[in-house]
Amino acid sequence: MKFSLSQVTTLSIFFISILLMTACGDQAHPLFQSLNISANKAFTSKFSLLDSLDKPITLAAYKGRVVAIFFGYIHCPDVCPTTLAEMNQVIHKLGDDAKKIQVIFVTVDPERDTPELLSEYVHAFNPDFLGLRAIDEVAFEKMKRDFRVVVEKVEGKTPDSYTIDHTAGIYVFDQKGQLRILMRPDQTVDQMVEDLKKLL
Repeated sequence: MKFSLSQVTTLSIFFISILLMTACGDQAHPLFQSLNISANKAFTSKFSLLDSLDKPITLAAYKGRVVAIFFGYIHCPDVCPTTLAEMNQVIHKLGDDAKKIQVIFVTVDPERDTPELLSEYVHAFNPDFLGLRAIDEVAFEKMKRDFRVVVEKVEGKTPDSYTIDHTAGIYVFDQKGQLRILMRPDQTVDQMVEDLKKLL
């Protein structure tokens, strides 16, 4: 997996800020390979997204399941397909426990990522994955602020050939709807499986 210089800088700043915010967290929480962000109350689970049929989806719909949310876009050349492929491996390694996990891919490129394309894209990795988008620009901007998601558009040779540098972590909510961990891009599939099992 290769990152541009701007992506590396963006991700470094992001993860350093997360580490600083969670350094004084409750040590009673189980040890994770991922970043434990349980103590950070700045993140919110009160958001609503749209599915491929324009039906609003909230986190409450998945109460009782662990929810893994990843921000990306269909035209992403590296980190997005790699992450979705790895999450598919994670799901298979979890066996029967996979039924207790919901993977959600949220687009940071609503201009090009139509509901139909989003659905086709995520289902190519796993038929149970969901491809969702924000209700509108205002909701998207709020979600970026709430999740500390960095999104930076990089112009291409043509108006439609742009790329987007974005935060590449996977936000994981436990079965009670509480945000618990942030899985990093450098973690292995086995490490992610181990952390998800702890949440289950």
